[in-house]
Formats: sequence, structure tokens, C-alpha cells
Amino acid sequence: MSGGVAVPASARAATPILVAIRAAHHPGLDRLVFEFKGALPAERSARYVSALVADGSGLPVPVVGSARLLVRFGGAKGHGDDGNLSYGPARRTYALPGIIQVVNTGDFEAVLSFGVGVAKKTPFRLYTLKNPSRVVIELTTPYRTVNVKSYFMNSANFNVGRKPYTKGVVRPVATQEPAAGALQRLFAGPTQGERVGLHFVDSKATGFSKVTIKNKVARVYLTGGCSSGGSTFTIADEIVPTLKQFSSVKWVKIYNPAGKTQRPTGSSDSIPTCLEP
Repeated sequence: MSGGVAVPASARAATPILVAIRAAHHPGLDRLVFEFKGALPAERSARYVSALVADGSGLPVPVVGSARLLVRFGGAKGHGDDGNLSYGPARRTYALPGIIQVVNTGDFEAVLSFGVGVAKKTPFRLYTLKNPSRVVIELTTPYRTVNVKSYFMNSANFNVGRKPYTKGVVRPVATQEPAAGALQRLFAGPTQGERVGLHFVDSKATGFSKVTIKNKVARVYLTGGCSSGGSTFTIADEIVPTLKQFSSVKWVKIYNPAGKTQRPTGSSDSIPTCLEP
């Protein structure tokens, strides 16, 4: 409420509270469901945006995806009276053809918002259901996919020095660019269920600007930062097996955000100096 007007306790209690977020694939579409306790939010909207910013602070909110949906609920909240989130993790990853990530972008003055990172910008529709109150977004997935693997740190193995230190998990990606799709899902991290034993080591990288494959050599250009932090395990240990699963790749060369790597030519793998222990 603006203008310093006190809100009666009865009105606060009536504000719809988000209690669950679910996503699943169905023939031809991915379905994202926001479930509320109480009535439906008075306002519901979704639209594609070029970037996501946090309500209140205006700071950028990163989300993995080739396109981004901004979902907003007016007259709703995502926390209880104790201030704790009422719907689970504020950032979550899905192993779906279209929906990659859902991240909270605001819960401020009864306006609740989320960013949805998707694999491709495709048509969608928004509708509501009752008993219980739900807002549903159906994103079409009118493209063929192929199952690939993204490799994450296997924490249990790494902690005791037992190889392999990575484990691959299956992701459905568009057939046109499977290598880029596998890397994109790598940067999205494990799903909630996979986080029990798997961990994404980002080495301060926030993503990649491009990946090229030519003459059996894959070249990956990192964005954001780049630092091993003194660890013997870095993002390179995840990128290399993720790309070498493809028959078109024999060598992987990883470039830092400044476009540098130690061995840019020749038949060999290469990492930038920032990923050295």
C-alpha cells in the first residue's frame, strides 16, 4: 500500500499467498503452474522482456535461457507472516524442452514477480483455474529435441577423491544446436532433485557468449568472471565432458571473458590461465 495507509489485518489475511510452483512437459507444450492459497491474484500477466530486473532495487536478475518471460501477480505475495518464502526455492531449474529456469524477481508491496528462462521464444497462453487457485502458463514447444547430457560435479566422489568427479544428467534440447543447448543447461545448474549429489561449479562465469565447432575443435567463450579460486576442479571439468559427448568434438578450448586461452591453436584442449589452480 502507498501513502502510509494502514492495512487492516483482515485485508492482509485475504492476500493470496503463492504456495507452490510446478512445471511439466505435455505433448507440444511445457506447462508452468503457480498455485495460491486463497483467491486468485487480482492481476495476472506474462510477457517477453529483453532483460529481468529486481523489483525495488532495479538490479539485473540473471536467468538462463535464449528468451525471458516476465510473470507478474498484482495483489499477491510469496511469503508468510514470518517473512519466509511460502513456495520453496526462489530459483529453480527444470529439465524440460522449453522451460529452463524460474527465478523470483520481486515480492514487494503485494506485487509478486518471476522471470522464466526459456529455450526459444515461442507462443504461450495464460489462464486460471480454481479449487485450488492456480495461474497456468502454457509455452508451446513446436520443435524437435534430442536428449543430451550436461555434466556436473559429483560432490560425493570429489570429496573422497574417487573418479569420475562428474556425472552427466539428461536434458532435452533443440536438435539444431545440441552443443549450445547442453552448455546452456549446464549453466542452469542441477534440478532440485539432482542437487542432493550434484553441484555446478561456475568458477565465477555467468554464461557463454558463443560456442563454435570446426575441425573437431569446440571453442567456448565465457562471460562474467573467471577464477579457479585455487581449486583443482573448475568449470572446465564440466564443460569438457559436456562437449566431448558429441562426435563432432575431439578438443575443447575455453576462452576467458577477454577472449584469451593458453593454447588457441593446435590439436589440444585449452583453458585460460584464470582456471589454473
